[in-house]
This record gives sequence, C-alpha cells and structure tokens, in this order.
Amino acid sequence: MSFPEPFYSWRPHPWHGISPGPKPPELVQAYIEITPFDLVKYEIDKINGFLRVDRPQRTSSQPPSLYGFIPRTLCGPRVGKLTPGAQKGDGDPLDICVLSERPITAREILVKAKVIGGLTMLDGGEADDKIVAVLASDFVWGEVDDLGQLPGVLVERLRHYFSTYKLLPDTTPLPITPYDKARAHQVITAAMLDYHEVYGGPLAT
Repeated sequence: MSFPEPFYSWRPHPWHGISPGPKPPELVQAYIEITPFDLVKYEIDKINGFLRVDRPQRTSSQPPSLYGFIPRTLCGPRVGKLTPGAQKGDGDPLDICVLSERPITAREILVKAKVIGGLTMLDGGEADDKIVAVLASDFVWGEVDDLGQLPGVLVERLRHYFSTYKLLPDTTPLPITPYDKARAHQVITAAMLDYHEVYGGPLAT
C-alpha cells in the first residue's frame, strides 16, 4: 500500500525542532502558548510537544500580550549568572512576550518578533527571565526599538502580571526589574548556549 507524501510528514517538536529565529538575538521566532484572552495557563509538554493545561489563572488578571518561548533555548547556568541572586536558571525554554496591535487569539502558532528588552524574575532562587518583543512589521509597535520607548503603563502591566500570576494568599509579589535591549540580547545568547550544551544541534549565529 502506498500513501501520499504528507502521510510521512511529522510535526516538529516546538522546543527542539524549530529554529530560534531568522536573526537571533535581534529577530527571533516565538512559539505562542498563551494569548491575552486566556484565563487558563497553557504550557508546552516537554516530552511530546503538545500544549497542555497547566492551571487556571488564580486571579482575574489576564496576560497583557502574547506569551510563549523561543525555541532551542534553555535557562541554564549561563542565564542564571546574569541575574544577581540566582543560583541557576529555571531549566525551561526562555519565555517571551510579544506585543501586537491587532488581536491575535490563536495559540500554538509561530510569530516573528523583534526583541526590545526584558524583565528579570527571580523565583525560588532561579532566574526566570521574560524577554519582551514586538511583532515584526507591526504597524503600531514595529517602530519600537527598545523597552524604554513603550508607554510606561504597558511595562507596568507586564511587571504586575508576572509578579502576581502565581500569587497565593499571604505571599509577597515577586520582584521584577525591566531591562533594555542590549541585556535582552545577552540573555537570549546565553540561553542558546545553555541549550546547545545540553541538547547539541546547530548553534544559531
């Protein structure tokens, strides 16, 4: 029995089988797990590559942007060393928030994103950086080149969401500090090197 060619096509694993982007660390590819309209936190299953329900959002706070990760990155020891007080990276792919002027409601999609900065996040002694980017060629945000050019209230929404989205009663919000594009490029490069050391494969240049 013969089958048409598409039968032999396999979906690549979103973390391991997709490029980190056309020109990292400046221009990257983001795999989107959560949209600004989600009241449930979805997360990639690291074994099979499918999206699974991690948990419902505890509060009414919603993600202020598209949220996912950069493929072929790992928050390992190099990423950990960039955050004062961190003992290591959190062992996950590097998280990224992508701003888009037009509403994007689909998840499990790939978007091309221009990196403009990031947020430090220290969670239980582990570095858990959030890269901030804009949708490449976006008609509103596409001209933004650095985090300092965003409206302050938008940066505050990002900070507030990530400092409180895991918040339990009688706990303190996580301290988060914004940083610029140059630092974000350092973090992405470190995460690609951490990934390469553990999983091998081609190293993006």
